[in-house]
Amino acid sequence: MSHHVLYSGKTGETHPLTFRIRDDRQPVWLAEYEAQDGYAALRKALKEMDPAAVQATVKDSNLRGRGGAGFPTGVKWSLIPMGPDAGKKYLVCNADEMEPGTFKDRLLMENLPHQLVEAMILSAYAIQAYRGYIFLRGEYVVAAERLNKAIAEAKAAGYIGKNVLGTGWDFELYVHTGAGRYICGEETALINSLEGRRANPRAKPPFPQIAGAWGKPTIVNNVESLSNVPHIILRGAEWFKGLSQGKSPDGGTKLYGISGRTRRTGVWELPIGTSAREIFEEHGGGMQDGLSLKCWLPGGASTDFLLPEHLDLAMDFDTIMKAGSRMGTGLIMAVDNRQNMVSVVRNLEEFFARESCGWCTPCRDGLPWTVKVLRAIEKGEGKPGDIEFLQKMTRDLWIGKTFCAHAPGAMEPLQSAIKFFRDEFQQGIPSQIPATAVN
Repeated sequence: MSHHVLYSGKTGETHPLTFRIRDDRQPVWLAEYEAQDGYAALRKALKEMDPAAVQATVKDSNLRGRGGAGFPTGVKWSLIPMGPDAGKKYLVCNADEMEPGTFKDRLLMENLPHQLVEAMILSAYAIQAYRGYIFLRGEYVVAAERLNKAIAEAKAAGYIGKNVLGTGWDFELYVHTGAGRYICGEETALINSLEGRRANPRAKPPFPQIAGAWGKPTIVNNVESLSNVPHIILRGAEWFKGLSQGKSPDGGTKLYGISGRTRRTGVWELPIGTSAREIFEEHGGGMQDGLSLKCWLPGGASTDFLLPEHLDLAMDFDTIMKAGSRMGTGLIMAVDNRQNMVSVVRNLEEFFARESCGWCTPCRDGLPWTVKVLRAIEKGEGKPGDIEFLQKMTRDLWIGKTFCAHAPGAMEPLQSAIKFFRDEFQQGIPSQIPATAVN
């Protein structure tokens, strides 16, 4: 590795998650990380703050989960039992990044493995966990190698192990590579897989904060969520809240990205509340020559399509929810005017049907039926009533009708595609094509 450290000119004040990423994309190892305030937050917390103070600071910061659901991180932590009688507790990092179109956590793990390691130690201290697991998507081989090396470096430096930095608190950290199931993004399915069981979701309650891994209190947080914690502790909750843009009540920055036929695809750290138009036009460069934007998914395949007229919306959890979708992971998927919406949705639904754990009947049987009907419509072999059948599926596979959120997530792109582009579905049903279109 070069001794001349290359940085992009960003600072920890404005781009906390990515300012240490080197321009040559070499990973930042321990000595270089420590030279840029690495492990300073951990030292501060262990020296000056008790676990309750760390929890309170994270709660005050308005950090919301960056895995897709947007649940307040500090609130989640506050639900775990504390005190001398709480027994063994676990902290699990959800690094099973399998949401289609999402590649933000990979950027952090491959480039800044120590940032996540420090975040895990610090967050474990806040909830007094004695053991942590990074549940990593199995295909992220490079991330696994780098995280394991970073853990070894941190252990040698005394940040992990018995009596961390002389505090009397013990903590061990491990990388656990998953076997490749989308359902492991659901925290109870992830816990089952971690235990060596089949990755089926569990009934809730009890919630993992009370009975999670091996029946013990467990917190599960996303890579990006956890990576914010050291910066919040180092610079304070008010600073973090001040990073967001406009009227967004959420704190911090967000790793936003874009994929599809735009001039540039990638991921950028921007203030949470940045408009979709800025992400699409300024960072993504707009659509490629000869193409126009037809619609877009705000944050992965399990969100509702929005239209070009929605581009001026702030990309924060509440604003996108009010527009009829979800911000999800914040990585936009752009659909261009040459793409047929039936084909786009069929492709997504095939993924969701394949990834169903099969635990509950509506999801196990309903998703393949949805795919079957979409394939027929795509080939121009649809039958009268098919669109109504698909709409019925979006109701029958909705929240409260299935064991977990997998099937409802699969229904989001389908229901919005029918809402905005019903005519394209009708084109695949010969008897429903308007007479004017035949002539």
